[in-house]
Amino acid sequence: MVSKSSTTPAASGGNEFDKEIADMADYIHNYKIDSDLAIDTARMVFLDTIGCGLKALEFPQCRSLLGPVVPGTQVPNGTRVPGTPYVLDPVLGAFNIGAMIRWLDFNDCWLAAEWGHPSDNMGAILSAADYINRTNSAGGEKINGGKIFTVKDILEGMVKAHEIQGCIALENSFNKVGLDHVVLVKVASTAVVAQMFGLNEQQTRDAISQAWVDGQSMRTYRHSPNAMSRKSWAAGDACERAVNLCLKVMRGEQGVPSVLSTPVWGFYDVNFGGKKFEFQRPYGSYVMENVLFKVSYPAEFHSQTAIEAAQRLNKQLKEMGKGPEDIEAITNRTHEACIRIIDKQFKPMANYADRDHCVQYMCAVMLVFNRLEASDYTDDSEAANSPLVESLRQSMKCVEDPQFTRDYHDPEKRYIANALTIKLKDGTLLQEEVVDSPLGHRLRRDEAKPEILAKYKRHIEPHFAQEHVKKLVDLGNDPETLYKMPVHEYMDLYVKDKIL
Repeated sequence: MVSKSSTTPAASGGNEFDKEIADMADYIHNYKIDSDLAIDTARMVFLDTIGCGLKALEFPQCRSLLGPVVPGTQVPNGTRVPGTPYVLDPVLGAFNIGAMIRWLDFNDCWLAAEWGHPSDNMGAILSAADYINRTNSAGGEKINGGKIFTVKDILEGMVKAHEIQGCIALENSFNKVGLDHVVLVKVASTAVVAQMFGLNEQQTRDAISQAWVDGQSMRTYRHSPNAMSRKSWAAGDACERAVNLCLKVMRGEQGVPSVLSTPVWGFYDVNFGGKKFEFQRPYGSYVMENVLFKVSYPAEFHSQTAIEAAQRLNKQLKEMGKGPEDIEAITNRTHEACIRIIDKQFKPMANYADRDHCVQYMCAVMLVFNRLEASDYTDDSEAANSPLVESLRQSMKCVEDPQFTRDYHDPEKRYIANALTIKLKDGTLLQEEVVDSPLGHRLRRDEAKPEILAKYKRHIEPHFAQEHVKKLVDLGNDPETLYKMPVHEYMDLYVKDKIL
C-alpha cells in the first residue's frame, strides 16, 4: 500500500504540505499497480467510456460545445478528439473528450459518501497522453524525457485516478456542503497528469494543491429548479482545469502547501465546515476493482436497480393480461441517496437534465414502453410527451429503508438497492421486485462483461464501417496487443473527416 512518511514534505519558505496532498503525490509516484483484476477492469472501463463519448456525438447540444474556440484551428501535434476531425491543444482537448464521455450519464460510477464517475478522468489522461506522444514523436521538444505512452500506461493511470477520486469519496460528502463531485475529477486528474508531463513528486504536490485552491463547482446545476445541461459538461471543465494547472506548474508555478488546513482561508474552513477529510483505506487499487458499470440504462446510477425492477414488473403485468394503464400507485423502497438526488415525484420535468435525474420518470418510461434510452429524455420525445408516463411518475413515491442505506455504505456490499411494489386499480398488489445490485456491480461482473462489450459495439457502429468496427472490437478483446499500442496510434483509429 502507500508508504506513509513520518513527516509531511516541506515546501519553500517552511510551509509544510498538507499530509493529504503529500499522500496523493506519494501514491502517484511510488505505488506500482500490480492487480491484474484492476487492469482488466480498467480495459473494460476504457472501451466503455470511449463508446459513451461516441454515442454522445449523436446529440446536437453536445456537438455544439466541441471543437476549437476559433473555428478551423488545428494545433501542431495536437490531441485528437474521437469521432471528430478536431486537433486541439491538450487543455481544450481534455474538455472535449471529458464533455463527450460524460454527456449521457452512461459511463462508470462510484457511490459512497460522495458520488461520481471516475472514468471522467479519461478526458484529461487521454488528451495529455495523445499530445505528449505526438510531440515527442515529432522531434524537437521532449516532454517527460520523450516518453511514448502505451494503452497499458493509460490503464494504470486510470487505476490511480479512480483510486484517488474514489477513496476520498468513501467518507467525505461534498454534496452535503453544496459542492459538485467534479472537484474530485479535477484533483485526481491533476495528480495523474502531473506525472505524465514529467513533474517530480514535489511539483506534483504543487499541482494538486493548485487544484484544491481552484474555484470549486457548486451542485446547483444538478438539482431542481436549476437542473440543466452543465451537469453534462462539468467533468469536461474539471479535466480542462487539471491539464491547465499541470502545464502552469511545469512552467514554474508554485504550490499552495497548506491549502486544505490553513485557518480561515483554507479549503476546510471555507468549503468544508472546518472538517478535515477522513479516509477509510490507503490508496491501492480497490476502487477500480469495485467500480460500477452502467450496462443497461443511460440513467443516474441510484436508479439503475429501480429501472431493472420495473422491467421485471412489466413481465408480471403482461403475464396477468395487464398493462401500465392498470396501475394505481407505485412504492419504491430505497436508500437515502436515491431520495436526496433523484426523488422528484411532483416536480415538473423542465428538460433533459431533469428527466435523467428523476427516478419516477425513468421507471415510468420503462413501465410504459419497456425501454429506457437516451432519446427518451429529450423534450420532443414520445416519452416526454406521454400523459401515461406523467401520470405514473406522479403515482410513485419513494420511502427510505434504513437497511438499504446501510448496505449502500458497507464496503463489502456496496449495494444500490431499490424495491418496487405496484398496486393496480382493482386493488391487486403485485409481488415486490427487489434488486440489490445492478448488472454493472462487482458481484455481477462476469454477467456484465459481454453486455459491456456489446454496448461499446453499439455505440461505435454509427460512426465507422462494419469492417472498422470489427477491427476496434477485436482489438479491445485482445489485451496483449492493445496494451502495447501507443496511445496516439490508438486514437488515430477514431479520427473522422466529419462528425457522423
